[in-house]
Amino acid sequence: MIAITGITGHSGRYFYQELIKHKYKEKICFLVRESSDTTFIANQSNFHIIKVDLNQDDSLTMALSNIDTIIHIAGIQYSLNIVKAAIINKCKRLIVVHTTGSYSKYKEAASEYIKIDQELARYQTQIKITVLRPTMIYGDLCDHNMSKFIKMIDQLKLYPNIAGGHCLIQPVHAADLGLAYYQVLTNSNTEGKEYILSGEKPIELIKCLKIIKTQLNSHNLFIHVPLWLAIFSAKCLKFISLGKIDIIEKVQRMGEDRSYDHQAATRDFGFQPRCFEQGIYNEIIQYKEMKK
Repeated sequence: MIAITGITGHSGRYFYQELIKHKYKEKICFLVRESSDTTFIANQSNFHIIKVDLNQDDSLTMALSNIDTIIHIAGIQYSLNIVKAAIINKCKRLIVVHTTGSYSKYKEAASEYIKIDQELARYQTQIKITVLRPTMIYGDLCDHNMSKFIKMIDQLKLYPNIAGGHCLIQPVHAADLGLAYYQVLTNSNTEGKEYILSGEKPIELIKCLKIIKTQLNSHNLFIHVPLWLAIFSAKCLKFISLGKIDIIEKVQRMGEDRSYDHQAATRDFGFQPRCFEQGIYNEIIQYKEMKK
């Protein structure tokens, strides 16, 4: 039996679509929050829903009894709870969706992720753990990345382009992640390995913004803001707000490349992400429909 967390989330729903598309027959237990909307999950004999708090060790351990494989999408903050419960139940395989944020040179963005990764690695001798690391996830207005850029470009006549927008990013579409999760699940060659799941190719942030601008048919103007000035402004904002608004590291990362190679994923299970121009199109259509 398989247990899946995070099926009601952004990439999780695309994973669910892949399970349906491929008519996956093995028994699946979906672990969801009490408040989660599960109406989209079909009433199939091999599907079972358990409402559980991933922070509650006892109930989580009970929920994972008789489970052979776990796909954990719900969040890196729960990974250690998941692996401990998995080992207690003698699960054979664990697939966790973590982040490339651990590669950042900035402490706040990386330190917590690195600590969890290091703790998780200690359990590799007790259970086969596959770690998946998506880059910036986009594809629908529910994302926390490109949806913000779309809204800002649409609403701001003068758009502050920090550091010229020359940092490299490699956004990955949530639908491509959903397929990747399925490919990893059904490919035993991926056991105990680590994969980066990034977009088709590196792209400068400014190019992404211009693609969004063109597809929105927006007439705003990009205003170059030096990185040092943007950081200074963020520090001033933090001071004025008495620490309530702290975006210093977010601004600093605007000058940091966040592109990562996914060749291992392509080699081992055929990962073929779409190009950004294609991927952002439907998200912008959603935005236009929402405004009507």
